[in-house]
Amino acid sequence: MRIEYPRPQFKRADWLLLNGEWDFAFDDFNIGQKEKWYNLDSLPLKINVPFAYESKLSGINDTSCHDFIWYKRKVVVPEKWQGKRIFINFGAVDYYSRIYVNGHFVGDHIGGNTSFSFDITDYLNYKEEDITVFVTDYSRKETQPRGKQFWEDKSRAIWYTRTSGIWQSVFLECVDEFHVKNIKITPDIDKGYAEFEIELSDLSENLYIDLEVKLGDDIVNFIKIKADNRFVKVVVDIFKNKIMNGFTHGMGLCWSPENPVLFDVCVRLSEENNILDTVYSYFGMRKIHVENGKIFLNNHRYYMRLVLDQGYWPDGLLTAPSDKDFIKDIELAKQMGFNGARKHQKVEDPLYLYYADKLGFLVWGEMANSASYDDEYVKLIQNEWIDIIKRDYNHPCIVTWVPMNESWGVPNLKTCKKQQAHLQALYYLTKSLDQTRLVISNDGWEMTDTDICAIHTYDHGTIDDVKKHHDYANILSSRESLISCPSTNRFIFVDGYELGDRPIIITEFGGVAYGFDENAYGYTNVDNEKDFIKFMSIVFNAIHNSKAIEGFCYTQLTDVEQEVNGLLTKDRKPKCDINIIRDIVLNNR
Repeated sequence: MRIEYPRPQFKRADWLLLNGEWDFAFDDFNIGQKEKWYNLDSLPLKINVPFAYESKLSGINDTSCHDFIWYKRKVVVPEKWQGKRIFINFGAVDYYSRIYVNGHFVGDHIGGNTSFSFDITDYLNYKEEDITVFVTDYSRKETQPRGKQFWEDKSRAIWYTRTSGIWQSVFLECVDEFHVKNIKITPDIDKGYAEFEIELSDLSENLYIDLEVKLGDDIVNFIKIKADNRFVKVVVDIFKNKIMNGFTHGMGLCWSPENPVLFDVCVRLSEENNILDTVYSYFGMRKIHVENGKIFLNNHRYYMRLVLDQGYWPDGLLTAPSDKDFIKDIELAKQMGFNGARKHQKVEDPLYLYYADKLGFLVWGEMANSASYDDEYVKLIQNEWIDIIKRDYNHPCIVTWVPMNESWGVPNLKTCKKQQAHLQALYYLTKSLDQTRLVISNDGWEMTDTDICAIHTYDHGTIDDVKKHHDYANILSSRESLISCPSTNRFIFVDGYELGDRPIIITEFGGVAYGFDENAYGYTNVDNEKDFIKFMSIVFNAIHNSKAIEGFCYTQLTDVEQEVNGLLTKDRKPKCDINIIRDIVLNNR
């Protein structure tokens, strides 16, 4: 059972985890609402939350399509919580969910990737509470944002088993009527301060906020503020005019993969010396920007060495078996020489981001796209993307937002002005919410406005195709050739947009498939370890010899189901000596 605290960026002391065994039912004829299954005492099956019913760890392990499903469990709210407001929190439920408490409808939520909460206080009896969740997840709806979840019966090629229903942790917490709703932290290393925007649930006459920032055991700053507005903004001096602490690369007070310094935050809300709410958080002083075709981290030029990470596990699918699995993936990637990951077509669990913050690992946060376009899709993706940015804003590890990948959901970008406008809207929507990170409009090709020119190229041929290897190296050799010689039939930029002085990163390449299954899928296949190492060396040599690019993202970290492009197997075993991979990635060979 997943037992770790699910929301480390916004943590309280009083909480009750609801992971574990729930009652469960399939509702294939969609009759549960009409027959009021939320009033039933139990359901016929058992499921292990937060694992989707398609996964082994759920205890059901049924990969067939069931668009309507129900969850139910009993819970006793701690007696000491009486008199407080009780909230139920869901990490993520795919896709549309309706929540009932003791037979009463509490609220609903649309979106499979974002967290949400409901105040359930008025529906409690403080005996044994009955919590019911009804989920609709259309298995074959191609306009629903779904990432790599396949809309056909069985996974194939780059498409994987679906994840339906609850797939991140569920928990209760109690708060006072007056409590902290959100904390938004924006660092500025150039000025040496961090801006805090604190949102309160409501106001009363004598509310005060204590804001404490610590580094280890040392108090960096403490500020007491009278709350005369539900939205309180305060600027906190972090560097205290010690400029070198902020700007010394790899040292000092700035967060980076080489030096993951985190500041602890405590926000206390009180009224006449009575503490009403205490929330713990953290942040990092980190800056990412582009200038004259280069990428800078904390005002120092920085080369991105990323690995594509699908975030799938054999037994849990999109849900990691435990927080140790997040740690293991990050540590293995760092051991292989990578300084970050592009989380591919998955909005990752906040616990992964927490460990990336702690361990020092860059993350490109990417939306799970749909396969097709219509007006409903536009509303779905924009609303969910707004919630994603808000939820994950404080994580220093996230340096880039990727709302779109390879024209997924917008297949007619080249000629369709409507879809081009949608792509532009996503780019500027992201910019309107977050000026602290880079934004890629459409990772791979057919970009409009974008901060990085992100190119996918698997055009390196087979292991024995020497001419193709030479041609591939030539394409990577200059900015002009990278733009003029795309490896697909899609142009790098949509008509009317151009490279300018944007930095270029090869954000997908390699995909060397070394597998152990005759049905395995890969971009370029080898059948032994020697050839695996040889071909890895060929494609990385071409990358390292290029003066035109500012970094790379190799496909991919692990095998996933039938796709065996991983540097690691599905169960996270390196396919060759990990030090050899590290030497290739770091160009030490």
